[in-house]
Amino acid sequence: MNVWDVIERFAGQSTRAWAREARQAPNAGLWEFMHGYVYTRWPYLYIRTAMGRHPLALLVVPFYLGWHGLRRLGACLRGKHPSDLPTFADGYHGKVVPLDKARKLIAVNRDIHVNDLEQVIPYASARTLVLQNAEHLAVLDCPCRLSREEHCTPVDVCLIVGQPFVGFVLEHHPAKSRRITAAEAMDILEQENKRGHVAHAFFKDAMLGRFYAICNCCSCCCGAMKATRNGLPMLAPSGYVAVVDGAVCVGCGKCAKICPFDALNAVPKETARVGDNCMGCGVCLHACPTGALSLVPDPSKGQPLDVDALAD
Repeated sequence: MNVWDVIERFAGQSTRAWAREARQAPNAGLWEFMHGYVYTRWPYLYIRTAMGRHPLALLVVPFYLGWHGLRRLGACLRGKHPSDLPTFADGYHGKVVPLDKARKLIAVNRDIHVNDLEQVIPYASARTLVLQNAEHLAVLDCPCRLSREEHCTPVDVCLIVGQPFVGFVLEHHPAKSRRITAAEAMDILEQENKRGHVAHAFFKDAMLGRFYAICNCCSCCCGAMKATRNGLPMLAPSGYVAVVDGAVCVGCGKCAKICPFDALNAVPKETARVGDNCMGCGVCLHACPTGALSLVPDPSKGQPLDVDALAD
């Protein structure tokens, strides 16, 4: 009897469902399944450790980085160029999603399989977008926010999308998660957008290499946003940038105050300016009282994660 057989015989229903998909996934194996199990079974401990807010970080983080480095060294010895090898950011990353595109991800009512996503999600471990049973939705209390003693509220803002992830989260975190409807998910997205928080579609190699969540992230608590600011590119731009209509802008500065990426500069009574670090999240649009801001496609920022366009 191997490990998979043990899981099938003794594990809970949601764990068995996940294991069955992991066995069939082309880029998943026992290690990825076990990593994903730990990540989703104990997300609050996992995130606190990854952010250095738990004593385990002194042990786990050096071990993981050392193991990851050995994998890269082995790949180099097999003739692969370092630039072609996955980095830490490849294994756990997000795509900035404007509100209208995030709504589409929630409103999907069919299974979707899209390959060759390099221009959309430029990470070595995310070449396929899979949405299965996307009508299954849950909201989970945000591990990043709860890792801090003083954090943003509300905390129930992480949207888990599709199976087997929804079933697993509901089974193992009944006090911190609940099943929601698409309408409730839409409301969470819109309310968080008004608060100045960014919708990110998250992918993780240990989560079957698939899209599994839309997290509504604040710049003060989000681990991925902090990593990106510190030079670890865990977030990909949306594919858009904000532009300012100088004839309409009154220089009130509200856009600069709410921008989570500090990409807008505003001087009183002068036209706001957009910096190169704009990620195209669109949060500023709803803060502008005159409608002077809009999002436009920018090929240098990749392609949008638009399920309707990608699945056609």
